Amino acid sequence: MNTSHLSPADRAAKGKSARAHVPRSSHAAFEPAADRPDPVALLESQAASRVPELVPIRYGRMLVSPFTFYRGAALVMASDLSTTPDSGLRVQACGDAHLANFGVFGSPERSLVFDINDFDETAPGPWEWDLKRLVTSLEIAGRANGHTADQRARTLLGATAAYRIAMAGFAQMTNLEVWYSRLDFLEQFQQLRVNRPAKATKRTEKAIAKARTKDSMQALEKLTEVVDGQRRIINQPPLIMRLEDLAAQQAGLEAIDVREQIEAVLRGYRRTLPTDRRHLINQYEYVDTALKVVGVGSVGTRAWIMLMLGRDSDDPLFLQAKEAQASVLERYVVRSEFRNNGQRVVAGQRLMQSTSDIFLGWHRITSPLDGQPRDFYVRQLRDWKGSADVDNIDADRLFMYGRLCAWTLAKAHARSGDRIAIAAYLGNGDVFDKAIARFAVAYAEQNDRDYEALKQAAETGRIEVVSGL
Repeated sequence: MNTSHLSPADRAAKGKSARAHVPRSSHAAFEPAADRPDPVALLESQAASRVPELVPIRYGRMLVSPFTFYRGAALVMASDLSTTPDSGLRVQACGDAHLANFGVFGSPERSLVFDINDFDETAPGPWEWDLKRLVTSLEIAGRANGHTADQRARTLLGATAAYRIAMAGFAQMTNLEVWYSRLDFLEQFQQLRVNRPAKATKRTEKAIAKARTKDSMQALEKLTEVVDGQRRIINQPPLIMRLEDLAAQQAGLEAIDVREQIEAVLRGYRRTLPTDRRHLINQYEYVDTALKVVGVGSVGTRAWIMLMLGRDSDDPLFLQAKEAQASVLERYVVRSEFRNNGQRVVAGQRLMQSTSDIFLGWHRITSPLDGQPRDFYVRQLRDWKGSADVDNIDADRLFMYGRLCAWTLAKAHARSGDRIAIAAYLGNGDVFDKAIARFAVAYAEQNDRDYEALKQAAETGRIEVVSGL
């Protein structure tokens, strides 16, 4: 991704020359290969390293709809994308850039920012893969919400054009201007209110208000209870299971043993934080830990929530330690330079986001349950997080949201890749826009077929499914 200090003219020439090897129109094609891997087998290969009791929940969540299947099928799409054309220009890729992995969260300055918010699969890779995954997700969401073919086409072309135009803008900026670029969500929302009727902005206003309530205090009220004068996380199996209870059942460990192991984990994690953040987190005392099922694609990986208390019982901090396995991209691109996958996630997140969680860090944890070492990254459980209601979104709002996500993705790619070369490859016309729109339609059809394959696997008993959780 290093441009080796080439001149802007040489970098632009590099991008234009890539068109000769990979024409922009070639991105339109998607034909499943004759030896295409079985999508269910790919999902089963991921299940091998996950908590066996939780894998049926993952399948149940994926089978809710073609869109939830798509959310969980990042590996399936990475396999398919590896057979498609790419320009040879590399960025720090998200690896799972579907529209539900964008949203708002609180910056360290306590403003509401909009950015990519999931980096489990981040790795250096082709920028086109991220864009194709984003635009395809818009097509699938449009279908799910009953949008017409013309409405969906407008959304797809609008998002790809937004990416192209944004990248052209970033290509004209200095390095520092690109680095400081960010999207203030409230500022964008004020512009939206001017251009749209008040009624049309009510849902967004409610979403903003709801996001601001999602913090450690809300988590304290929702996820904990007081038992014998002590605050602890509420057991809600199989979705939330206290570590002390699991350890006692599975490993015969006493509460004091669990506490000592978790405190050792926290000491290791703290060492990955900058000194000022280390000073802050040292003011919190560890209280309790639980295994919590999260997301769709992540279900079955180990995600622990840790309750910490600061000044008093009204000063909570909830941390999430989420298992980081190898990126799905790594089967098809260069392996990660990081020996710890938690560090891979943190490094990728910091490179792609304009601003990141102040408690973002990593550690290799030896499980108190089975003694196996696993990589984790750590962040706040909730910090004003909010996202679009993908299941209930009209065509106009999806069009605008798609453009917002596309600008954000372009910004992330511009920070790590050769923005001048990518902008030159894209050009000023809509050749690339139309190609990506055609790809998205074709891949949405493939996603439907793969969704049906998973349903059939459930019906025949090949996979076990737990629904409704």
